[in-house]
Amino acid sequence: MEGMKRLRIFLGLLSAICLLAACQFSGEAEQENRLLAEVHNKTLYLSEMDGMFPTGTTGEDSALIINNYVDRWVREALLLYEAERNIPSDLNIDKLVRDYRASLIRHNYEKIMIEELLDSTVTAEEIISFYEDNQQQFQLESPIVRCYFIKVSLSAPEQESLEGLWRKSNNPDSYRQLVDYCNQYANLHLLVDSTWYRIEDIAVELPPGTITIPNVSPQTIDKKDDSYQYFLRIFEVKNRNEIAPLSYVEDQVRKIILRNRKTKLLEDKKEEMYDLEMRRNNIKIHTQ
Repeated sequence: MEGMKRLRIFLGLLSAICLLAACQFSGEAEQENRLLAEVHNKTLYLSEMDGMFPTGTTGEDSALIINNYVDRWVREALLLYEAERNIPSDLNIDKLVRDYRASLIRHNYEKIMIEELLDSTVTAEEIISFYEDNQQQFQLESPIVRCYFIKVSLSAPEQESLEGLWRKSNNPDSYRQLVDYCNQYANLHLLVDSTWYRIEDIAVELPPGTITIPNVSPQTIDKKDDSYQYFLRIFEVKNRNEIAPLSYVEDQVRKIILRNRKTKLLEDKKEEMYDLEMRRNNIKIHTQ
């Protein structure tokens, strides 16, 4: 009898422990999936925010993330609710969904084909050939210049030395010293005479009125304002509507060649699939 009594007590304690654990688990699950917001027939639960809390997020930060997300969600849900209430009678949502799904699938497959099959190497010969055959595509919309340009603070050291190096910059030794100086002290320097720049990008760095953009010409400018000293030497100008030099549009030409190559690859692949499926009798066209 005594043994039976102890067994009943043990089973009772075990049942109580299991009940307590079940209640705790239920409470945690309820907390994890608690309702955060309702907008008409739409609901937002905490479980839908899974993965939005970085490791180590504090309780205060978590509350801020939740509040911000709920605030955005409510506004989006309201907009969606109104949109659903005002769907035009002639709008075929199912067709739109099917078309969008088909577009996503097709786009993803095209992306895979391009990654696997496209030759992305563009040779110098291809660039030159395309540029020469399509020069009218590369008319300038604004003037560009080849130039040297330096903008340096008046507080920079050895200003007199800088002016001397600038005047003698056609000498290789002076040019190297000028580049070294600018690398250390200049706020901005452009010292590659083969590179073309938009004149607007130069003018914005100069005191207002220094350059008249429509009438820019080869010239040398050396001037100061209250903060900076400016050195500008324009070697060559290409005006609006002139054909841009190849070096200026080389990246653009490369992108056009690759885009055309992608288009041709996809069109060829479509024709290849069409011919193959026609031979297999998997295409049937019913016309009146």
